[in-house]
Amino acid sequence: MVAVLAAGGLTLAAAACGSAPDKSPSGGSSTAASYQACMVTDTGGIDDRSFNASAWAGMQAAAQKASNVKAKYTPSTAESDYEPNLRQFVSQKCDFILAVGGLMGDATKKVAAESTGSQFGIVDSAVAGAPNVFPMQFATQEAAFLAGYLAAGYSKSGKVATYGGLKIPPVTVFMDGFADGVAHYNKTKGKNVQVLGWDKAKQNGTFAENFGDQNKGKAITNTFVAQGADVIMPVAGGTGLGTADVAKNSGGKVSVVWVDQDGCVSAAQYCDVFLTTVVKNIKDAVQEAVVTGAGGTKLEATPGFLGTLKNNGVSLAPYNKFDSKVDPALKAEVEKLKQDIVAGNVKVESANAPK
Repeated sequence: MVAVLAAGGLTLAAAACGSAPDKSPSGGSSTAASYQACMVTDTGGIDDRSFNASAWAGMQAAAQKASNVKAKYTPSTAESDYEPNLRQFVSQKCDFILAVGGLMGDATKKVAAESTGSQFGIVDSAVAGAPNVFPMQFATQEAAFLAGYLAAGYSKSGKVATYGGLKIPPVTVFMDGFADGVAHYNKTKGKNVQVLGWDKAKQNGTFAENFGDQNKGKAITNTFVAQGADVIMPVAGGTGLGTADVAKNSGGKVSVVWVDQDGCVSAAQYCDVFLTTVVKNIKDAVQEAVVTGAGGTKLEATPGFLGTLKNNGVSLAPYNKFDSKVDPALKAEVEKLKQDIVAGNVKVESANAPK
């Protein structure tokens, strides 16, 4: 069971195609039985600079930490690829089969039921009644709440925005938290910063309908900018790179809140426009799960893993190139808000949060 990670925070990861290194100077015992860790990407692909890339980084990190781990992945170009890709790894007798993304829940449930002797894991979903599927979920509404408060405090126009790739809980949970963070700022400061792109009460907003169309991301972003938004949070994988491109060409007028991986690491060419990132520590969660399984410990489906601000499963990335641009008082307020959420003094709730 990987319910809480080590005190230093999560240590999970994921990355690119091919097999991971056989050994590492810091790896485990060279006499341990080989442990095949196999990952199926979502349609956003391994280079989405977001959740697929994070998961692969975790697989690779596990192979570095435990010398008996061999990691590989296969891409999905359409949702119809999920089941055959999962079955392929069952037939290859992979020891751990990771499905990446909430859209893979149904396919994982079906294949896991057919293959009860195989160990599965899934990111951003839980599969009810499947003891052989280890869920890794994240309370991203907590970190997104901080980002919303920050965005409201940083905005010069009094308008901020968010949009999603698809209207699914792992996406809208970010949007809920962001909207609530802005609302908290308004209540605390007596302001009226508006959120474009998402109405939490109505659960209605703007979606690109994919995770890989940068042109769609640009079009949505240009609409928001025309409406006055100057801080935008895309929750849309590679589609969000279109938002970063618009911001880069805005002459400093538009900034971006990235999600999943620290944007200044995953999409460094756009670091100049990333105010911060709502980090979902998929990398560490995946690494920990794989290393635990490779060490011979059974991965318990219940309770699985839930990343929170308290266990560093979710967080805000550093301000990076915005560090000198964010008012110190606003930084202090965001940090205090984080501590209040961890302590339970501020409740961040979302109907889309993992149960």
